[in-house]
Amino acid sequence: MEEKLVYSDIFGKAWKGLISQFWLLVGLIIGFTIVYSLLYIFALPAKGESMTISGIIVSVLCWLLLCLFQMGYLKNCFQTLDGEEPQFSSYGQVTRKLPAYLVASIIFMLVVAAGTALLIVPGIYLSLRFQFFFASMVDENTGIIESFKRSWEITKGHTLTLFIVLLMIFLINLIGLLALIVGIFAAIPLTILMYGDIFRRLTAPTAS
Repeated sequence: MEEKLVYSDIFGKAWKGLISQFWLLVGLIIGFTIVYSLLYIFALPAKGESMTISGIIVSVLCWLLLCLFQMGYLKNCFQTLDGEEPQFSSYGQVTRKLPAYLVASIIFMLVVAAGTALLIVPGIYLSLRFQFFFASMVDENTGIIESFKRSWEITKGHTLTLFIVLLMIFLINLIGLLALIVGIFAAIPLTILMYGDIFRRLTAPTAS
C-alpha cells in the first residue's frame, strides 16, 4: 500500500502552490495582519483604565474577524492546491459556517486543554487526532460533531507521522521569524498549504 504522508512530497506540493500564488497569499496575510492589529490596538484600554464596553465589543469583533479570515484563507489554500486562482468570494461563502466553526474551535481548545492538564502528552495526542476538524468543515462542509469524527477517522495510524510534520511546521515558522520577522509572512501560507495538502492526502481513496 502506498504511503500517503511523504514529507518531501508534502513540502514540495505546498512550496509549488506558494510560488504559484505567492503575492496573493502573502499579501492577504500582510493585509489582514495590519487590519487586525489596528482593530486590536483600538480595543486595548488606555493605561490605568479598565476595559470599556466598546473595547469588549471590538475584541469580540476581532475574534470573529480572525475566525472568518482563517476559514476563507484555508479555502483559498485549497483552491491553490487544486491549481485554481484563489477567490475573494471564498470569505463570503464561509460566513454561514462561522457559528459552527466558533463552537467547534471552543470544543477543540477545551479538549486539548483537558488533555494537556493530564501530563501534556494526552493533549498533544488529542490535538493531532482532532486537528483536521477545521479542514473538514471548510473542504467537506461537515457539521461540528461530524468534523471531529472525520478527523479522528483519517488520522488513525498516522499520529507519529503527523507529530513529525508538526515539528516541521514549527521549524518553518521559526525560521520565518528569524528571517528578519518578515519571513513569517511567507512561512504562514506555506504551512497552511502543507496542512491542507495533508488533509487531502488523508482523505484520498487508498490505492490498492
